Amino acid sequence: MNPVPTAENPFAGDNSGIQKRETAARWALRVGSYIVVIITLAIMLHIFIKGAPVTFQSKWPFVNTQFLTELPSQLHVIEDKQGNHYETGVNGADAIKKQLGDNFRSEKTIAYSGGGILGPIVGTALLVIVSVSVALFLGVACAIYLSEYAKHGKFLELVRLAILNLAGVPSVVFGLFGLGAFVLTAPVFVDVPADRSVFAIPLGFTTLSFEGWDTCVLSGGFTLAFVILPVIITASEQCLQAVPQGFRETSMALGATRWQTIRYSVLPFATPGILTSSILGIARAAGETAPIMFTAALAFKDKLPWQKDLPPLPADASIFAHWEQSVSRFLGIFTESVQALPYHIYTLAAKIPQNEYSERAQYGSVFVFLVLVASLAASSVLLRKRLRAKYRW
Repeated sequence: MNPVPTAENPFAGDNSGIQKRETAARWALRVGSYIVVIITLAIMLHIFIKGAPVTFQSKWPFVNTQFLTELPSQLHVIEDKQGNHYETGVNGADAIKKQLGDNFRSEKTIAYSGGGILGPIVGTALLVIVSVSVALFLGVACAIYLSEYAKHGKFLELVRLAILNLAGVPSVVFGLFGLGAFVLTAPVFVDVPADRSVFAIPLGFTTLSFEGWDTCVLSGGFTLAFVILPVIITASEQCLQAVPQGFRETSMALGATRWQTIRYSVLPFATPGILTSSILGIARAAGETAPIMFTAALAFKDKLPWQKDLPPLPADASIFAHWEQSVSRFLGIFTESVQALPYHIYTLAAKIPQNEYSERAQYGSVFVFLVLVASLAASSVLLRKRLRAKYRW
């Protein structure tokens, strides 16, 4: 006797207790996800509403060029006897008071809330460039060795465990590490070692002195590189291992060496994933505050890294006539201390009295900071998409 066909789904739930708990768990997970999204959107929307008016304006050129192109300075707020307020910088305060004469009532100053944020933008960009360059080179080299050359065993497991533990180290510890390793004891070539040199090695034509790089872009960049290094190593190694083993076997069967196989048959296909890790590294390097407090950042600086008091080059000299001095001046940018947006925001929020003028500088700085990080990340995403479209298997 043939079974009678039925329209009911034999796999459908029967509204039992198990089904109710399954539905409750699904809704709990959904609500948790919605809470995360809502909180994130609320924070971003709050920053956008408060910060966008500082950066943009209703009249031409629609972008507040003063805020983006001037260095931070002290804001002077002058009040006359009619209750009118005049906001100006250091140079304009005396002129306004002279113009008001007997009509002048009061004046107050707010630190870091005048001018713009060009110095912190430039400092953040330099720190990110140095840190990501160093971290990508060291991280990819380490990932290639661990994935392609190292033999599986306890030592390799210990190395990977150490890398994972390094990712959990607090950023302030990295700052102290950078202070000791790069600011105070990193090696430099000098003619005469400084008194603070730990030890010096005479080389005949010069001396290798372990006296540190001082507080500068290099010290901060190398410190941030070690902060983001675990993320880049782990992500890069996973991307290399995701490339099919057949690519390696085919390449080596055709006579290629191990390095040629990695260079032409493995690394190009892993590059899009490696760039993904660089995106995470850029976001974290740009947002770290504790490591650069000890190694690179200043709360206030009235000059950009390349605006040092140096004698000008002869005006009639060709571009290659003084190339040594030109190269020295360029490299000198990385030996200068800088301002940085995360530290600038921290200073505005925690080190000065809060009022309507400092709040405007805070939200404007945070808004520009988020746009800068998003722009760097978007550039990496576009580059990754191009490479992913080029290398498919």
